[in-house]
Amino acid sequence: MFWILFAGIVFGLIYILATVSLPFMVWLGILVIADMILMSVGMAVWAGIILMAIFALLFVFLGVPDIRRKWVSQPLLSYIRKALPPMSQTERDAVEAGTVWWDAELFRGKPDWSKLLSAPKPSLNDDEQAFIDGPTEQLCAMMDDWQINHKLRDLSPETWKFLKDKGFFGMIIPKSYGGLEFSAYAHSCVIQKVASRSGAAAVTVMVPNSLGPAELLLAYGTEEQKNHYLPRLARGIDIPCFALTGPFAGSDAGAIPDTGMVCEGEFEGRTIVGLRLNWEKRYITLGPVATVLGLAFHVYDPDHLLGEQEDLGITCALIPTDTPGIEIGRRHDPLNIAFMNGPNWGKDVFIPMDWIIGGEPMIGKGWRMLVERLSIGRGISLPSLSTAAGKLASDATGTYARLRKQFHMPVGRFEGVQEAMARIGGLTYMMDATERLTTTALDQGEKPAVLTAIVKRYLTESMRQVVNDAMDVHGGRGICLGPANYLGRTYQAIPVAITVEGANILTRSMMVFGQGSIRCHPYLQEEIEAASMEPSAASLERFDKALMSHMGYTLGNAARAFVYSVTGSRLAPSPVSGPTAVYYRQVARFSAGMSAMADVSLLLLGGALKRKESISGRFADTLGYLYLCSAILKRHEDDGRPAEALPLVAWGCEYALYQVQEALDGILCNFPNRLAAVKMRAWVLPWGRRLTLPSDQLDHAVAELLMQPSGVRQQLVAGIYRNDDADDILGCLHQALQLTLQAEPIEARLKKDGQLWKPNEAYSDWLARMQAEEYLSGEERELLRKTKDAVCKAIAVDDFPADEWKRLRRRAVAKTKVGTKPKVKKAK
Repeated sequence: MFWILFAGIVFGLIYILATVSLPFMVWLGILVIADMILMSVGMAVWAGIILMAIFALLFVFLGVPDIRRKWVSQPLLSYIRKALPPMSQTERDAVEAGTVWWDAELFRGKPDWSKLLSAPKPSLNDDEQAFIDGPTEQLCAMMDDWQINHKLRDLSPETWKFLKDKGFFGMIIPKSYGGLEFSAYAHSCVIQKVASRSGAAAVTVMVPNSLGPAELLLAYGTEEQKNHYLPRLARGIDIPCFALTGPFAGSDAGAIPDTGMVCEGEFEGRTIVGLRLNWEKRYITLGPVATVLGLAFHVYDPDHLLGEQEDLGITCALIPTDTPGIEIGRRHDPLNIAFMNGPNWGKDVFIPMDWIIGGEPMIGKGWRMLVERLSIGRGISLPSLSTAAGKLASDATGTYARLRKQFHMPVGRFEGVQEAMARIGGLTYMMDATERLTTTALDQGEKPAVLTAIVKRYLTESMRQVVNDAMDVHGGRGICLGPANYLGRTYQAIPVAITVEGANILTRSMMVFGQGSIRCHPYLQEEIEAASMEPSAASLERFDKALMSHMGYTLGNAARAFVYSVTGSRLAPSPVSGPTAVYYRQVARFSAGMSAMADVSLLLLGGALKRKESISGRFADTLGYLYLCSAILKRHEDDGRPAEALPLVAWGCEYALYQVQEALDGILCNFPNRLAAVKMRAWVLPWGRRLTLPSDQLDHAVAELLMQPSGVRQQLVAGIYRNDDADDILGCLHQALQLTLQAEPIEARLKKDGQLWKPNEAYSDWLARMQAEEYLSGEERELLRKTKDAVCKAIAVDDFPADEWKRLRRRAVAKTKVGTKPKVKKAK
């Protein structure tokens, strides 16, 4: 009886710690009372005295401020000062950039679901909807991706003119400057529709509306700069690009070797103080056709013309590309995708100070400018392109798998194929939900740097999985390029999306958790700032205050993680009832576990955690998939909890939560301090790894959803370009599916009668015989004929005459002879 009571009291104390925030002295009082109760019901007196002594020590060393600061806070502060890795200004700017939102709720271990569910459902205003239904639809109709990538190697002149005339380059520019002033959600919808037709066109539209001169001008430009450039950018008079990456500075952008020396020089007939620039950049999208170049470089003032400091830091400027000394126009070939991308360089290019974005006062603030604004565009451009790829793959693969038959059965009915199709549909729903939630945050004024890094990394990786699965299902139909191939170019372009705007390996292993652990933590940043101060009573007091709050926060999360985990999440909160409630509870459970484990890792590993990139990457996976799961649940609520969408919701949540479980288990299996790992496992995974990937039944439900027209399927692929004309690249698929659905009952009847067509008889002869023997009416015979022709067209593979390849080879050889041999610029 005693041990039952003992276990009940201990669990009750842990549950109170998990659910209620109480002052330290109140907790000591509760512990003393619990000790006295246990002694009164049979606990040995000596054990009770030992516990009392422990409580007394806790009171002395934690409850008496002067003693706590001397014996606890001061030694710990000294340890942190030694263990804390040096933080460069570049890293500090990255950590402090942007805002935190739902990521902070997840990281702090106690997500407030009302904050998520109260966020508005994304919607388009009348102007935005009209633009998508009008100019965006027209743009898609006029483009042929095969012509763009294979023949023209560029957008057509008519397409370029249309983009400029209709304002596609000015979606983020306010109407007062001649732009469209679209919301982030509308911006995303435009990119999705264009990307479903042509990746090259989507990238061309993305860049001016993402990290580029317009974004930087709006946030930091002088009024004179805004008034000059923004109307020109909105109307396409100026084509912008931004040059950041170079041969020796990619992910480590803070190591930019490109320089701007403060000096006197001649400009427009007069001597002024300006900057003499030397740089070499590459991978610059729109660079070959840009008329205005955004440039990042490092400013030095060796002659102290501006002040005593010589190294002034990274700076951004806008420079017309016809400025003397600039070489621009050559092209890279990014995996045969024909968007404009190329190198540029400049030698002794002299510019006035007022070409710096924001003018002379913004010298040295360029990196902060870039990381703050990147947190916006990074959450829209590539995630939208990824979502479009998922929708295209879902639409095309679901249709193709219904049309393509083997062994007298659609290939989409084979379980092995259904596994791939389930991933296609489930991950697409996840991507769409995540992009909707992220653009909602952006439209509410948030600049969530951590979340947008998560979205870029995990949506582009999801796209990689989806497109690979779609290629597997299509087989030879997917790998033969040609005018009828709707997957090949997307497949080719995947590494581009994975690499740009923060390479995915770096984003996962360094950025998400490295930035998130500081920005999202309620006390860590305060402790780091106190440790960075000169040793003093003020720094100790500041650290001591944050430390006490931090200790209560960590113990609360550990208690929550244990209570939620040991009860199978049954005691975790959920804002809803019904079939999705279990997923809310699991998110709450893993959120608490992640938070407690992160604190232990930061305490025990300190600065070494910065170098433990595999562990940091698994923490990123945990936070990332918790966010993706939250987005799915929010999407389901926004849609009114439709029962028919539950297979997609369940598949996405179960997939995401499984990834969270595996990431936490990976941390525990590889944690350097094995004793700590054992203790953390008792909090987070006391019963082991109980979650699994979605079941075969769920895979089957999602696969069937993709192959059958329905409202849920239509919602899943909504937003991509659709043309049901039989001559369209995807329209022939849609038409064949409609005919197939009409023909299937007739074919089923013939199968029952034992009258299936066999290849040893011409199909037309078989149809005539079936009609003559009265198995088919004239209308049914015509329907089956049309269906057969439509399916043949839909599954056809492109081929070319041999002389076309000879012609292409002759053209390539001719170009080489006239001087277009690739140029490799030597390193300086």
